[in-house]
Amino acid sequence: MARTLRSILRAQGRLRKLVPVAIIDIGSNSVRLVVYEGLSRSPTPLFNEKVLCGLGSQIAHTGRLNETGVERALFALKRFRKLAHQAGADEIFTLATAAAREAENGPAFVTAAEEILGEEIHVLTGEEEARYAAYGIVCGFKHAKGVSGDMGGGSVEFTAIDSEPVGQGLTYPLGGLRLQDESRESPKRAREIARESLKDNPVLMEAKGDPFYAVGGTWRAIGRLHMARCNYPLHVMHHYEISYEEARKLCKSLVNGDHTKMRGVGAISNNRRALLPYGAALLLEIMRVMKPEKIIFSGLGVREGYLYSLLPAKVQKADPLTVAAEEMAVLRARSPVHARELVEWTKQAFRALDVEETKDEARYRKAACLLADITWRSHPEYRGDQAVNIISNANFVGVSHPGRAYLALSSYYRHEGLVSEDLSPDIAKIASERIAHRARLLGALFRVAYLFSAAMPGVLPNIKLFSSDERVALLVPAEMSDFEGERLQRRIDGLSDVVGRQVNWMVEKG
Repeated sequence: MARTLRSILRAQGRLRKLVPVAIIDIGSNSVRLVVYEGLSRSPTPLFNEKVLCGLGSQIAHTGRLNETGVERALFALKRFRKLAHQAGADEIFTLATAAAREAENGPAFVTAAEEILGEEIHVLTGEEEARYAAYGIVCGFKHAKGVSGDMGGGSVEFTAIDSEPVGQGLTYPLGGLRLQDESRESPKRAREIARESLKDNPVLMEAKGDPFYAVGGTWRAIGRLHMARCNYPLHVMHHYEISYEEARKLCKSLVNGDHTKMRGVGAISNNRRALLPYGAALLLEIMRVMKPEKIIFSGLGVREGYLYSLLPAKVQKADPLTVAAEEMAVLRARSPVHARELVEWTKQAFRALDVEETKDEARYRKAACLLADITWRSHPEYRGDQAVNIISNANFVGVSHPGRAYLALSSYYRHEGLVSEDLSPDIAKIASERIAHRARLLGALFRVAYLFSAAMPGVLPNIKLFSSDERVALLVPAEMSDFEGERLQRRIDGLSDVVGRQVNWMVEKG
């Protein structure tokens, strides 16, 4: 272990302040190990592996865990224990959900699993499972409001959320495997079962019109199917949104048709396809009761919610996007201090140019500044494309898909120049006109700033922007007059084009 820890300290691609922590999640359908880089407001998986065991298959009829599934799960846990320690995890938290708590042979399975792991297994109650799933939404979304729904293999949990869990969560035996079993593999019958169970659900009824946050692999597969069918340019599932009508139309097709022949189903793994109609049946009944404005898919759930619950209250309140962007700046930028100066400099520039920002837009600008230099090691001809790929697909939370476009496009324009809309990368398609304009403006400011600073701190705080109706003044101290040059002037002219006003270089008088 000492050798492993020394190698971690030497690794420059890792955050030195964090110690890995592992969670083993024993679900009704899968058993999964996730080792996270550490306890953080923005959790980053260091290692992730799952085995589809089907512990809860046929439990509705037998009342017992599937024997073959038990053997597969216990065998996987031996490997997971070794892997967690190999990854340097000082702590392993093992959580078990619906199947283990409800099955007749659940206690015997848990005892056998604890002997293998050498750790106590926390068999979650339905209320705990609902609460940790809700914490996962709170962890992954800024100012979440609506209902969290976590669909596993054996159960589904609902919790009202208004920036934090509200009231007591509810659990129902409506997981994908259970619905498949109880309905005798009839999605239409599964929908009837769900309708009867949810008809008086107070959490759904009291949140009519609010968003529904969908947690769990089966629902994420439905979201991925929708992505594939509409050729969506960004393949990140977290914070992907579908309108009520789009979700209802897709789910009806899954319940009433042959899902194996649907266009786009090739994007779904074979292991997930069989449960698609049952996830759709349940989602249809949720929408019937709740009439949500939209369905928002979450990449975070019980595991991340459990880790979030362990964080100090001060850390919980931090902005997860800012935390993640700061961490990436530390790992990849030439100077994180310069990145922070860029945050303040662009803030002053936006104010001088009378560019209004919402709270989220201000957060996105801050994150974009922290990420603006992370591809400096790439070949100059590919830095823009690298920035788009890394930033748009990064393991960020607390940012919408249009927000990801803002972050990625601002860096793209910084490196590739202020290209026309026709030449912008595909991710520009998900940005509103307002977001696209701010990304171009931010990119134009980056192009000017980096020719002053050479990506090093100490210069930007001395440069100010002032504006009038017709002109913008870029005011620099007299001792910085030698920065003037043809290339910098071309960048300033580019900024003028974006602003729509002439930007003039001015040197302060002694």
